[in-house]
Amino acid sequence: MTRKIKNPLALAVLGLLVERPMHPYEMGAVLRERGTGVKTNRGSLYDVVDALEDAGWVVVRETSREGKRPARTVYGLTDEGRDAFTRWLDELIREPREEYPVFLTAVAYLGALGPDGARAALAARAGRVRAALGELEAATARAGMPRLHVIEAEYAAAVRRAELEWVERTVAEIDAGTLTWPDTEA
Repeated sequence: MTRKIKNPLALAVLGLLVERPMHPYEMGAVLRERGTGVKTNRGSLYDVVDALEDAGWVVVRETSREGKRPARTVYGLTDEGRDAFTRWLDELIREPREEYPVFLTAVAYLGALGPDGARAALAARAGRVRAALGELEAATARAGMPRLHVIEAEYAAAVRRAELEWVERTVAEIDAGTLTWPDTEA
């Protein structure tokens, strides 16, 4: 079957179901706990699970009800879902893709801020990236999970460190006058 679903949340759901069958609410909690960075809300998570079920990649394993609470449906992977997940994952890891974060577009126009504005904006970003990196590292340390279960947080921290190094180096170049603007060059 050709992969029809390309949503990063679907990839995350399939990955969680490789570990064990889960209820969508638990999936959301685990994704938040692990700090995966995958954007999710209750509606989008249920929509993705429905799409995966329609594709034949997940199936209901159990439905239970406690008192007057809504029914709790636990999903698990099908063999087809496991195969689709591993093929998709292998492709994503093997094949680098050009991904264009908003910051990359903004950096292309850094000159429009002028030296003082660029320096101030980059310095502020450095502070925020440093704080986010600290929070990410602290959350990973608190998670107390095997490295394989938080390896995405490790990668995210490495990306943040690289970004912070670039931003700080660029601020230093502005301060030293080695990064110049056309109207300030002699």
